[in-house]
Amino acid sequence: MLSHHVFEYNNTFTLESGATLPGFQLAYTSYGTLNPQRSNVVWVCHALTGSSDFTDWWCDLFGEGKLYDPQEWFVICANTLGGCYGSTGPFSINPETQQPYFHTFPQVTNRDVVSAFDLLRQDLGLEQVHTLIGGSLGGQQALEWALLKPDVFERLIHVASNARHSPWGIAFNETQRMAIRQDPTWATASETAGLEGLKTARAIAMLSYRHYNTYAATQQEPGNSITDDFRASSYQVHQGEKIAKRFNAYTYWLLSKAMDSHNVGRDRGGLERALAQLKARTLIVGVNTDLLFPVGEQQFLHEHVALSSFYLIQSDYGHDGFLVEFPQLKEAIVTFYEEEERLEELSYEREER
Repeated sequence: MLSHHVFEYNNTFTLESGATLPGFQLAYTSYGTLNPQRSNVVWVCHALTGSSDFTDWWCDLFGEGKLYDPQEWFVICANTLGGCYGSTGPFSINPETQQPYFHTFPQVTNRDVVSAFDLLRQDLGLEQVHTLIGGSLGGQQALEWALLKPDVFERLIHVASNARHSPWGIAFNETQRMAIRQDPTWATASETAGLEGLKTARAIAMLSYRHYNTYAATQQEPGNSITDDFRASSYQVHQGEKIAKRFNAYTYWLLSKAMDSHNVGRDRGGLERALAQLKARTLIVGVNTDLLFPVGEQQFLHEHVALSSFYLIQSDYGHDGFLVEFPQLKEAIVTFYEEEERLEELSYEREER
């Protein structure tokens, strides 16, 4: 059964920047039952605008009769620090001022986020995690966490993500933040600050999440007679309206900057040296049409992570293929587990000889 919880941390939490939070809370969702050996834990890290309810956005992976059946697995996902789905973020009350943080919420990095996650993990008494899985921003966080706590995570499934965010990705995010800054309300301290700018930011983001082929297949006009009010135009507006109903500009700003700062080589001697420290057996998944996290970024990871497998999803949905192509993603994960079982069997046979 899907359960929603809140973890309270009541001590000062120091961020990578040196700024502090006087405690925080994390909203998290759990599914299934922890087995007596505590060996069936799957931890999910969500994408930028995702929530802790992984059955909502990765619904075909989790559920009865699905890959991660709650009869067999204990699945957990926490809403990121700085988020807007129950975890401490810009709308939270700052206990020192008794006012919402709004613009004063300190900037977080992925390293800060997973450090908070790890306090939750410790509170739950989970010494080992069978599989850590995340896509996009969640993939960045999962990789960072697997390096931060290399003895905790036995397997890592890293989907449509990278080891360091690229200048291309940062430029996309900054262009979106420029749209938020252009909104006159962004300067106000209110829940609706920057909301119109957020709509434009999301429309810009869609061009990096999807692909030319996606728009050609879904937004092409059926005839040749119109000169305005195109499907593609209304689609962009629609995406902006959707995000404004469930998100806020502050969190979008914070988490896009967290994505920009992603660099697992920071303070670890560079990317190659950092990736060499990864102990988890790793599945790296890319999407062939991904414009935001191009396949070369996943190939780089595969080349520098010793115990890694690589799977390429074929999709016309670009980066969003990792949220759409469930049969291929399931096949990648099942094959990953089966390969491990075969290796274990071979090892056992050699020992018996």
